[in-house]
Amino acid sequence: MELAHSLLLNEEAYNQLGEVQKAEFIFEWLSYLEKLLLATSRNDVKEKQKTLVEQLLSLLNSSPGPPTRKLLAKNLAILYSIGDTFSVYETIDKCNDLIRSKDDSPSYLPTKLAAVVCLGSLYKKLGRILGNTFTDTVGNILKAMKSAESQGRYEIMLSLQNILNGLGAAAAPCHREVYKAARSCLTDRSMAVRCAAAKCLLELQNEAIFMWSTDLDSVATLCFKSFEGSNYDVRISVSKLLGTILARATISKHPGTAASRQSVRRISLEEVLELLGTGFLRGSSGFLRASGDMLKGTSSVSRDVRVGVTQAYVVFVTTLGGAWLEKNFAAFLSHVLSLVSQSHPKATQTQIDAVCCRRCVSFILRTTIGGLLGEKAQLAAVKDIFQAIWKLKKVMDAVMSDGNLDTRLGSTDVAASQHMLVCALQELGNLIYSLGTTVAPLLQDSSTGLLDSVLSVIPHPSISVRLAAAWCLHCIAVALPSYLTPLLDRCLERLTGLKSSPEAVTGFSFAVAALLGAVKHCPLGIPHGKGKIIMTLAEDLLCSAAQNSRLSAQRTQAGWLLIAALMTLGPAVVSHHLARVLLLWKCVFPASPKDLETEKSRGDSFTWQVTLEGRAGALCAIKSFVSHCGDLLTEEVIQRLLPPLPCAVDLLTQLSSILKTYGSPLKTPSVVYRQRLYELLILLPPETYEGNICAILKELAADLTAPDIHVAASTFLLPPLCHQDDLLILSPLLQETDHRFIEEQLLLGNGIACGSLEYDPYSVYEKDVEGDSVPKPLPPALSVIGSAAKLFGVVCAHVGVTQRLLILEQLLDRIKHTKGARQQVVQLHVVSSVSSFLKYVAGSKGCLGPEEMKRFAVTIVTGALESPSPLLRCAAAEAWARLAQVVDDGAFTAGLAQVSFDKLKSARDVVTRTGYSLALASLHRYLGGISSSQHLNSCVGILYTLAQDSTSPDVQTWALHSLSLIIDSAGPLYYVHVEPTLSLIIMLLLNVPPTHAEVHQSLGRCLNVLITTLGPELQGNSTSISTLRTSCLLGCAVMQDNPDCLVQAQAISCLQQLHMFAPQHVNLSSLVSCLCEILLDNSVLVNLCSPYLLLRRAVLACLRQLVQREAAEVSEYAVMLAKDSREELTSDANIREVGLEGALLILLDKETDDKLCHDIKETLNYMLTSMAVKKLSLWLKLCKDVLATSTDFTALTCVDTMQEEEGDKGDDTSVLTTRHDEKSHPFTNPQWATRVFTAECVCRIINQCENANSAHFDIALAQEMKKRDSRSDFLVLHLADLIRMAFMAATDHNDHLRLSGLEMLLVVIRRFATVPEPEFPGHVILEQYQANVGAALRPAFTSETPPDVTAKACQVCSAWIASGVVSDLNDLRRVHQLLVSSLTKIQAGKEALSHLYNESASTMEILAVLKAWAEVYIITVQRHKNHRQALKTTTCLEDSIRYGSCSSDGLFDLVCSDLGTLSRLWLAALQDFALLTLPSEFASQLPAEGISVEFLCSLRSDATMESITACLHALQALLDVPWPRSKIGSNQDLGIELLNVLHRVILTRESPSVQLASLEVVMQIICAAQEHVKEKRRSAEVDDGAAEKETLPEFGEGKDTGGLVPGKSLVFATLELCVCILVRQLPELNPKLTGSPGVKATKPQMLSEDGSRLVSAALVILSELPAVCSPEGSISILPTILYLTIGVLRETAVKLPGGQLSSTVAASLQALKGILSSPMAQAEKSHTAWTDLLRSALTTILDCWDPGDETHQELDEVSLLTAITVFILSTSPEVTTIPCLQKRCIDKFKATLEIKDPMVQIKTYQLLHSIFQYPNPAVSYPYIYSLASCIMEKLQEIDKRKPENTAELQIFQEGIKVLETLVTVAEEHHRSQLVACLLPILISFLLDENALGSPTSIMRSLHDFALQNLMEIGPQYSSVFKSLVASSPALKARLEAAIKGNQESVKVKIPTSKYTKSPGKNSSIQLKTNFL
Repeated sequence: MELAHSLLLNEEAYNQLGEVQKAEFIFEWLSYLEKLLLATSRNDVKEKQKTLVEQLLSLLNSSPGPPTRKLLAKNLAILYSIGDTFSVYETIDKCNDLIRSKDDSPSYLPTKLAAVVCLGSLYKKLGRILGNTFTDTVGNILKAMKSAESQGRYEIMLSLQNILNGLGAAAAPCHREVYKAARSCLTDRSMAVRCAAAKCLLELQNEAIFMWSTDLDSVATLCFKSFEGSNYDVRISVSKLLGTILARATISKHPGTAASRQSVRRISLEEVLELLGTGFLRGSSGFLRASGDMLKGTSSVSRDVRVGVTQAYVVFVTTLGGAWLEKNFAAFLSHVLSLVSQSHPKATQTQIDAVCCRRCVSFILRTTIGGLLGEKAQLAAVKDIFQAIWKLKKVMDAVMSDGNLDTRLGSTDVAASQHMLVCALQELGNLIYSLGTTVAPLLQDSSTGLLDSVLSVIPHPSISVRLAAAWCLHCIAVALPSYLTPLLDRCLERLTGLKSSPEAVTGFSFAVAALLGAVKHCPLGIPHGKGKIIMTLAEDLLCSAAQNSRLSAQRTQAGWLLIAALMTLGPAVVSHHLARVLLLWKCVFPASPKDLETEKSRGDSFTWQVTLEGRAGALCAIKSFVSHCGDLLTEEVIQRLLPPLPCAVDLLTQLSSILKTYGSPLKTPSVVYRQRLYELLILLPPETYEGNICAILKELAADLTAPDIHVAASTFLLPPLCHQDDLLILSPLLQETDHRFIEEQLLLGNGIACGSLEYDPYSVYEKDVEGDSVPKPLPPALSVIGSAAKLFGVVCAHVGVTQRLLILEQLLDRIKHTKGARQQVVQLHVVSSVSSFLKYVAGSKGCLGPEEMKRFAVTIVTGALESPSPLLRCAAAEAWARLAQVVDDGAFTAGLAQVSFDKLKSARDVVTRTGYSLALASLHRYLGGISSSQHLNSCVGILYTLAQDSTSPDVQTWALHSLSLIIDSAGPLYYVHVEPTLSLIIMLLLNVPPTHAEVHQSLGRCLNVLITTLGPELQGNSTSISTLRTSCLLGCAVMQDNPDCLVQAQAISCLQQLHMFAPQHVNLSSLVSCLCEILLDNSVLVNLCSPYLLLRRAVLACLRQLVQREAAEVSEYAVMLAKDSREELTSDANIREVGLEGALLILLDKETDDKLCHDIKETLNYMLTSMAVKKLSLWLKLCKDVLATSTDFTALTCVDTMQEEEGDKGDDTSVLTTRHDEKSHPFTNPQWATRVFTAECVCRIINQCENANSAHFDIALAQEMKKRDSRSDFLVLHLADLIRMAFMAATDHNDHLRLSGLEMLLVVIRRFATVPEPEFPGHVILEQYQANVGAALRPAFTSETPPDVTAKACQVCSAWIASGVVSDLNDLRRVHQLLVSSLTKIQAGKEALSHLYNESASTMEILAVLKAWAEVYIITVQRHKNHRQALKTTTCLEDSIRYGSCSSDGLFDLVCSDLGTLSRLWLAALQDFALLTLPSEFASQLPAEGISVEFLCSLRSDATMESITACLHALQALLDVPWPRSKIGSNQDLGIELLNVLHRVILTRESPSVQLASLEVVMQIICAAQEHVKEKRRSAEVDDGAAEKETLPEFGEGKDTGGLVPGKSLVFATLELCVCILVRQLPELNPKLTGSPGVKATKPQMLSEDGSRLVSAALVILSELPAVCSPEGSISILPTILYLTIGVLRETAVKLPGGQLSSTVAASLQALKGILSSPMAQAEKSHTAWTDLLRSALTTILDCWDPGDETHQELDEVSLLTAITVFILSTSPEVTTIPCLQKRCIDKFKATLEIKDPMVQIKTYQLLHSIFQYPNPAVSYPYIYSLASCIMEKLQEIDKRKPENTAELQIFQEGIKVLETLVTVAEEHHRSQLVACLLPILISFLLDENALGSPTSIMRSLHDFALQNLMEIGPQYSSVFKSLVASSPALKARLEAAIKGNQESVKVKIPTSKYTKSPGKNSSIQLKTNFL
């Protein structure tokens, strides 16, 4: 393919290729040429232009395929636009000649079409340059169109569009001819031609004024005709045309010149709307003429016309824009509602028509109001809709006041206005739902009376209105949770008060049910007591139903509806009422079959209606109970549910005879009863009704094949039974689109109603699957079939094999014995049921049964595979796959495959070929894929053939889709077929006409799975892989250029896959520009450029993947595209200004699809993570612009008034002023959800900065770095903006935004609290924003604020006070006052707290307040304590100020003033919690008060670390106080319980801070236990007076026996906890893991900082445990403690530079010292055992040096030697003086002295220094005897080895210190001998006379050190000194020279020498302090 990359076509290479390769080569060359021409200089192009034109024109005759001809035309146009235009006329003539040709053969058609496309492209590019040639060209094309087939008509229309585009107004002479031709094409039988004609007319209307003036009516009528029989694409295109023309007509200002040329009439908005209304109400027959049927009112407008016109309404308004809609909203609303008013009764003459029309009206309102208006305009729209409702209500009131009941109920006014009310109420609900709490001020305004109006509509005579009003209340409650309880109260009150009105009873019961359904959407809930009120009312209604026959049905329905809705509140509420519900359930059915027979003989039609209503309601209530209260379904409850079921089934079997007796009035109630029973049985386990299972199965079979069902509702029955992948080949209506809400009705067909709330009032409390839209249950007659089919699957799987065979045989017979349309219906129901059965059996791993069973199933499924319904064939293919899965037998599967092969080979009809090709491909779907290459070859061969059947696009589509499934199933086995398959795909992509979009979509799916199959291999560089990759990219390029949106979506998905596997081979720049063009182009016109939801989703999914890897590049390319774009598109201007990030934020605000919004958020999050720090200013500006557009800024006036007097803070409050300059940013009034997301983004940006440069939180450093590089940017410089954004969000009307704002404020406080203000030392940067923080918090403490907002605000308050930012007491008092107000509120008790929410919400608020106070108290006490300590150490006034004396004392006083109240409330809360969480069986074990551990006892997985840490700190604070400590110490059970809780916390929480805090509490518990034991021992000694110690009783754990009982022992619990910590950090300590009882030799390791802290803390605890035990007890635990302590030492003794000890080694040595010096070692009862154990421990340490162990070389000798020294110095002499141990210890010291490492030698000397000083000679003398001579020898080596660095110098210095110690400790008569040895060594350290002049600094230091020591020793031992000097002249000479030559110098140097000595001394002292 590289040979194709040239300016001229490489004909030599081209001619050597095969046919398929030639087509590929040409396309590749043309693609490359397009880019090359734009990049080549004009002269180079002109030079080769002639040849190039010839080559391009010659291609016209080579039958180019659709994509090739498009590219060819584009290149010709570009060539002429760059080069000379001399020969362009020849080219045009040539094209015209080709079009005129009489050759009508199929082979010549591509040439003709290519010529047509070329003309369009040339005129589009060159426009008026081509002069008057266009008249001939247009005439020629139009003439050709008369004889053209559909492809020709399609291309001609698109070509004319291009010609009109290029010529503009110059084409006026041809406008009429083009218009005439396009008119005929707009109603063409080919849908693709209609779409092309719509595009042509859309282009024409730009210049042809007559289209939107004189001919407007006929254009509209033409569009209405075009909608008839249209598909989705046609409706999109034609509605765009109609909407645009009408919008143009509405706003056009006709110029004078035009007016003079044409008779133009002005058209008013009313006329335009009337025109649209005509289409909606009368269809294509228009308003100029009306047939007889129309006048009689019998004809109905087809649904596709109505849906098309609906879309045109939306396009019309969207084109005019949000500002226009805002201005004309009242008129528009009035018109749209009038479409379902009494003035047009035909639109609503049947219920089916009414439901469909209402849905269209709702769609118009939702799409325009929801998509175009900002929040302010939406609030205005709420008022307008409310006004409309109010006017309609007045009409109703007038009629209802009429005394005559008959005229009242029959009134046409009421009947006709009902549909307007339904639409208005539904839109009002949706609008308020989307606005959320933003709408609160409007509802609070009593003058509007909005809620009263909605409530007053509830008793409307029409059930539809009653339900719509109930749903509207549901939406209001979800949007404004504070209104939920008041609305519920008002509805319950009216329901109780208006029990005698049937309308009121049903209306208000609907309302209560809808409101109860809203509770699950409101986290704050409703008061618990409401459940009881509702249950009582429901019982009352059911009991009083029989009292008044006029109200029986209504009261019965209302009672059961309330109970069913109550169940949605969940087990917590329902458990209290379950007994009453079960009793009512039991009473509603007869007790026995005999009673049922009595009922049958006694009842009449009316009583049966009421009975069935009641029983259906009861079934629904129990279904609701099973769905929502699964936790209550215990075995006992199930047993109580069961008794009425047999009777319910008996009634089911009797229904048909009852229906025969009483006739049609019972038809609907009986269907509803069936449906309710089936729905309940589906939910219950089949075992619960196994006694009636055969009866149920018979009834189901009868229902599914009933003779009176004539409507096939395949579109709701089958999609769940088809595989999701297979639905793609069916109608695009089955896929998700923006118009799904209205397009759905076309799926169902004209005879079936869409779903609507009135078909099932019980769905009013259920959550709808589609989010905020109204539930849309189908009519009972349809939904009962769905339930029956689903239940059939379950029941059939649980009957016996004989019964199963019988029922399947019956079903087959029914299919055979019905004819025509009814046969299709029965077949549909049977296949649905059998599919459901197979799916259930497969899911439950069941068995199908005998061979006969398989045969029946195969017969049913094969019949469906040959059905004319594509959906049924699809479902049958899935059933085919399930059948293979269930039987799971290779031979059977092969048989099914053979059936498919045989059918495909023999059949020639489309139906059979499509059905069996899909069946063949689906066969292995659930069998783990295809494993036989022979089977694969057969499948591929046959599908290749079908895929090339150009006579039937349907066959091609299904075959290609099947091929994609085969590729997927085969996996790596498919590799051998990849190349031919790819060739086939490319060949078809290049040749299949664009009018067959569905074939291209299947080709795209094939290419996608091929890319997935190749996977990472696509990165390879081999020729074969390179060729495959090029073909894949070429296929993507072809699909990208396809006009069909779904094909483009496939292209993007393929490129996304390619980018995943071979990113370096995908051109990121062109991919990003393609994505941005689709997503952002003309986004002002319709939400986004593409009207196809799936294309937008594909774009976002791809973009999301790209930014995960290359966010910066993607962003850069998007901005470059915007800058390079030649056209000034609105959205591109946005990208230039706000970058891709800003454009995506704008889209997020406009987009309504949840999945798309999620993807946009994810994309933005990835971009933020990787780029926010680098592009800080851009991100913060975007966030500020979004947040600055709050709906209402009245809250901004609440800045602290006290601030006025402080002038210096005035500037900062300007942060809070608003900007009304809308031009300054592109975000106009964004939705609250967008603002919430933006606030979350700000918090993420702060977190990102935290992980980046420290300058982000250091203003001095940031300013300095900013000076150095002005481009650098730091977060701290934007602090004012952060505070401003947090303030704006926190003070908004929307509660979600307030929470986000408070969270942002919290993050800002926590991150910036410690940042100092460089200009004011001692102050922090946040101080200047005190007033702003106070003003942001104050609104959260008002009485009407929801508890969750107040709770969050309390958290912010405590963080602000605890941060220490505020130093001024007055400023502090303002925020403190807010906490005081909340404290006052909770002090007042339940009466003062809000009754609007569930009690748990009040509890949450109370706990938040108490927690905030607790945090403030803890920090205050700490600060007060620190301040007092600081005052002791500081004298400077400035320091005292820095420690914040004023604020800490002031705050302490402020908190202490409320401490009495707080302590009482804290204790009360903890007691309550303890009672709530304590299981009843343990009630006796724990005291009733003092327990703050309960939160930790019942940790939930969602408990935050913050909460846990707060609890642990609270426990620490509690145990710091002596009294609670004494209680824990004296109550061992309580201590153990607490330790167990802490153990569980440590096990379940990985956070080191939580674990460390837990260990600190453990330490306090052990201290408490120690204090308790000491106190008991002391008091015992006092009581016994001077008695001997032996007579004292033993205190401490272990008593006399030493036994520690698990569960009863505090020490054992502590050991368990410490072992848990240690083994987690050092698994080698666990003998089970190491497989060895001793300390296993492993390489020592360095723990993390957190790990070290935890281990150290655990060791400290271990060392304290013996003090809690009795002597015998201490013997029990000592081995464990020593094992762990030495184990830690051994595992972490890592060699560190400078001879340092790791923190864990230091801790283990400290612990060791604590253990060894324990009084228990000396206690009489334990002395002997301790001595033995300690000797063993010392042996263990010595064994660590085992020479046979390789790891000992990596151990730190200093650590181990220090441990030995600790033993020597801290234990009694008898432990270490036994000869064997003593010798080993001395040997270790000797060996260490020989180690060359200077630091090791230094540390060894220091340790020996300590040992030599030991007072007991039995310990020290052996070491002195063995090691002193060795040390002397080393020091005498000075002449051979001079010290070269400080370390070596220190060795000599430490050695001298050791010898000096020897002199001190030696007996008097030996000292002179030792001094005589020491002095020569010291003198040898002196410099000789020659070296004194220029010594090294090291030698000089040694010289000074020696001289200083000589000066000190000489006078003490003068006789020895003198005799030594006298006997050695050499020594005397050196000494004299030193003294004489350095007399002056010595004076100066002596301090230095002292200084030099100090490190050694210090470190020695340090060691002593730490361990020795």
